[in-house]
Amino acid sequence: MGRTARAFWVRSPGQGEIREVDLPEPTPDQVLIRTLHSGISRGTETLVFGGGVPPNQYGVMRAPFQEGDFPGPLKYGYLNVGVVEQGPSHLRGRTVFTLYPHQTRFVVPASAVSPVPEGVPAHRAILAGTVETAVNALWDAAPLIGDQVTVVGAGMVGCCVARLLSRMPGARVQLVDVDPDRAEVAERLGVEFALPHQATGDRDLVFHTSASEAGLIRSLELLHPEGEVVELSWYGDRQVILPLGEDFHSRRLAVRASQVGMISPARRSRYDHAQRLALALRLLTDPAFDSLLSGRSHFEELPALLPDLARGHRPALCHQITYDPPHH
Repeated sequence: MGRTARAFWVRSPGQGEIREVDLPEPTPDQVLIRTLHSGISRGTETLVFGGGVPPNQYGVMRAPFQEGDFPGPLKYGYLNVGVVEQGPSHLRGRTVFTLYPHQTRFVVPASAVSPVPEGVPAHRAILAGTVETAVNALWDAAPLIGDQVTVVGAGMVGCCVARLLSRMPGARVQLVDVDPDRAEVAERLGVEFALPHQATGDRDLVFHTSASEAGLIRSLELLHPEGEVVELSWYGDRQVILPLGEDFHSRRLAVRASQVGMISPARRSRYDHAQRLALALRLLTDPAFDSLLSGRSHFEELPALLPDLARGHRPALCHQITYDPPHH
């Protein structure tokens, strides 16, 4: 029927463009979605935009509905909330979250969408993928009531982890970042804030999300004996040197990885990926998560916006992309 849409593509490292794309007619088990909002996960997407993904990580970094290959041309992104315009009756008219790039309309399998619950505004639902990462991290770490916990790195993932931790009875949660402006976000998330040199030590558990060697070293320094660092950062092909001599062994410290690609072993028998994402969406009834949405632009601005974000000109956590209302 000749239906088209507009999509953002990275033409080559550092250069983006909006392309008109043809949409297929949905089959009975597919849905046609009109995008309401999409989100830019700043760390990952600026890395992709700048061509910073190392060749040995091309497979790991591939997004679920990516088109094209690194370093470009490619269509990349995974935080999309839209309305089902065509598809199975139980989904038609529903607001849904999909791990899809920035595009005005698109067709995917019905099994690839997650309905957004009542009580979760569409704009906030773009954080579902990040909250899902935080959920998996807490499953891996298994914090206990009354724990003293630090999150090093106040990016999207760190802020989501901090907010979930703040709801644990008796927990003392501190968010640590080199940017003093993150103190305001920490306050809205209901947790303490500290610069790295001011951070409180003797912690039971530290989540590290800053993707820096200095951040990981500081995370180890903050632990109580027999404490654990849960490492959520992705370093690509960068080497990290840690002081595992000194008192690492005598204090019996631990570093463990947590990554959203696999369900935590602690909950693998109970949750599949769709159920974990549905849980993340339910948690987004919490309005405190709006404090992560710190910038807004229109879809047509993306080719100019990404270079700005890559240069650090806008201090956004999750930059929200808006789309035109439907034309009747």
